[in-house]
Amino acid sequence: MCDEMTEAENAAWARNKGLNRRDFATMGASAAALSMLPGCTTASEASGPVTMSRTVTIDTPDGKADAFFVYPSKGKHPAVIMWPDIAGLRDAYIRMGTRLATAGFAVLVVNQYYRSSPAPIMGSLMEWRTPEGREKLQPMIAKISPAGTIADAGAFVAWLDGQKEVDTKKRIGSCGYCMGGPFTVRTAFANPARVGAAASFHGAGLAGDSPDAPSKLMAKTKAAYLIAIAKNDDERAPDEKTALRAAADAAGRPAEIEVYPAQHGWCTVDAPVYDREQAEKAWGRMLALFAANL
Repeated sequence: MCDEMTEAENAAWARNKGLNRRDFATMGASAAALSMLPGCTTASEASGPVTMSRTVTIDTPDGKADAFFVYPSKGKHPAVIMWPDIAGLRDAYIRMGTRLATAGFAVLVVNQYYRSSPAPIMGSLMEWRTPEGREKLQPMIAKISPAGTIADAGAFVAWLDGQKEVDTKKRIGSCGYCMGGPFTVRTAFANPARVGAAASFHGAGLAGDSPDAPSKLMAKTKAAYLIAIAKNDDERAPDEKTALRAAADAAGRPAEIEVYPAQHGWCTVDAPVYDREQAEKAWGRMLALFAANL
């Protein structure tokens, strides 16, 4: 998950690139715009189905969760639950969810902070980098627990199965970014019969010794995994990829685990460290995962 150490590493990366703080902020503002240029979508996506969307409210054991639901305008499609990064559901993830819908999925982009506030909590990832942003988010983060996330995921799966746009004959996928990485594994654990694929991008805290660590939950899932690790996360915790490989193998779960030559946050379109080339590679691997397992 994004923390002060990660932000310090990303700031050091920017300095090595010859960028100052203002440049870094400008990159965050421009990355999302770049992601929407024609060159950032494939030919098949550009000619993909027209999408429709709506803001929805879902009952969970802890209250009412708001979310963004986007789907092709015609037919039924396999569903995907998208867990945003630490800055939460916002325009960047609405665009990412919409792009995934054009690939033929019914996508639920969730607000993991619904216990504290409806989305958007923040306008961009850069807002998290400010002292005010950190002060705002810390109490909201404290209200999220592994057990709560599992309960949320179960509620989201049940809600999706009740939507006419969802093909319930297909299994459900999940993808998570940053703090959402562990959540995607917990989604697979919440309903093993329904969740067939889980993708984590620059996620943190995936491996651990506690019973509720995502790596410990893999054996109780029936999902295939894509775990895309940032190079600076790997430098800080070099044994995590090995532990995740061992956990997946022991659980008998297919897992593609790779360290990408990019900084933590590289897949999120409004991140200052957004890396278009590596983000497109990760996106393609996610689509392949879903095609094979949903």
